[in-house]
Amino acid sequence: MGSDAHPVQIVDVNKDDHSFTLNTEALAQILLDPAVRDKHVVVLSVAGAFRKGKSFLLDFMLRYMHRKSDNNWLGRDDEELTGFSWRGGSEPETTGIQLWSKVFTVQKSDGTEVAVVLMDTQGAFDDQSTVKDCATIFALSTMTSSVQIYNLSQNIQEDDLQQLQLFTEYGRLAMDEIFQKPFQSLMFLVRDWSFPYEYNYGFKGGSQFLEKRLQVKEAQHEELQNVREHIHSCFTKISCFLLPHPGLKVATHPAFRGQLSDVAAEFKTELQALIPRLLHPDNLAEKEINGNKVTCRGLLEFFKAYIKIYQGEDLPQPKTMLMATAEANNLAAVAAAKDQYQKNMERICGGDLPYVAPEALEEKHNFFHGEAIHMFANTKKMGGQEFCDRYQAQLQKELDEMWQSLSKQNEAKNLFSAFRTPAVLFVLMCLLYIMSGVLLFVGLTTFALVCDCGLGLLMVAMLVWAFIRYSGQYRPVGGAIDQAAGVVLEQATEMLNKSRGAPVSIQKKSS
Repeated sequence: MGSDAHPVQIVDVNKDDHSFTLNTEALAQILLDPAVRDKHVVVLSVAGAFRKGKSFLLDFMLRYMHRKSDNNWLGRDDEELTGFSWRGGSEPETTGIQLWSKVFTVQKSDGTEVAVVLMDTQGAFDDQSTVKDCATIFALSTMTSSVQIYNLSQNIQEDDLQQLQLFTEYGRLAMDEIFQKPFQSLMFLVRDWSFPYEYNYGFKGGSQFLEKRLQVKEAQHEELQNVREHIHSCFTKISCFLLPHPGLKVATHPAFRGQLSDVAAEFKTELQALIPRLLHPDNLAEKEINGNKVTCRGLLEFFKAYIKIYQGEDLPQPKTMLMATAEANNLAAVAAAKDQYQKNMERICGGDLPYVAPEALEEKHNFFHGEAIHMFANTKKMGGQEFCDRYQAQLQKELDEMWQSLSKQNEAKNLFSAFRTPAVLFVLMCLLYIMSGVLLFVGLTTFALVCDCGLGLLMVAMLVWAFIRYSGQYRPVGGAIDQAAGVVLEQATEMLNKSRGAPVSIQKKSS
């Protein structure tokens, strides 16, 4: 097997913060080896759910690559299986992405030599991986492989196809240019196939079974049609292999170390059909990106570019179907509650309706705001209380923004508010005109002149304000005039209120 060759972790997933790290140095050591760096590369990747024997399968591939000239490449009955780390049991062994440290060179029948890289990916959907972890790992392996082997147990279920749709879409998001079919070859490997009487083991039975599973029918629900059309649109070549169960000793015996004596005869027969077909020199498909064949050196650069995209914040978080449904469900409840609030408020202060006193309007707002929140709270929603609370907070924020807008619209309908500034300026001009006449009559010419100057300034202010309202220019100046008029009106109102309160205080003293 090559004593110095071993699996190398090239992509790590940090289980605490769910970040991704590319081990550039280790990857460069494999791909920039002078013997292979300028050769076109073939990347075989095995991906799928954890504890379904991906590494076990890869180790038989390694055994074949070392012994392909030997008819008995499967080895002796008592020979233990070594290579990628695997073991029986329920806990995942591989996390992230691993490559075999030795790149195999294979000569094709046309005399060209290609470099073959074997890739093992983290088991998707273990108890420590988020949807983003799984989607990113699967997307990275699909984007960088020429053959993606999708390792499934017993059958191709609808949720397997939906997960594949999610993962491949997450891969397409990271690609700059989308060609008609962005990925190369996909092979469904159905392990522990239990229905050989319906579809035979191997590629032929697999092809018939896959054709039936991926068939788009008019009677299907639109969602099921979309999944199938998406998968067809993503891969240049799609195939399927049905593999029998390896035997009870493999699945249940803790001391099993890969010795063929414990492996079911049917499984060994099908392995001898699968692996030489996959790794036959003329069946090896070189990795292509944008229609160009990629060398080992080029593959390193693509790994660097793709991991950078997944490390950034540019891509959306991929969501589980439940989360996407819960989000849509909550957003629909928010929209319905907002719509109810808006309709109720428009009946009170809609565009064609007259001005409403601010106190009365605020009272109505508080009532309808409470009704909208109550409506949202009473709508059946998915996602749990904490998730729904986030959307209730969003609803409250949006209702507050709507209230501010409606309040301003109502204020704009107040005729006095609209003409407050010219009214205040006009009253001040009248007062100054009268005062100027009185002061002139009693002989206080200087003070009368001051009043005339003030009168002139007010007239200028009135003309400037009118020009600004008409033209929309110099709005800060118009705002300053409005503010000054507001201060004068406020002071006058305060003085009037005080003068009204004076007789009351005198009355109180006398009593």
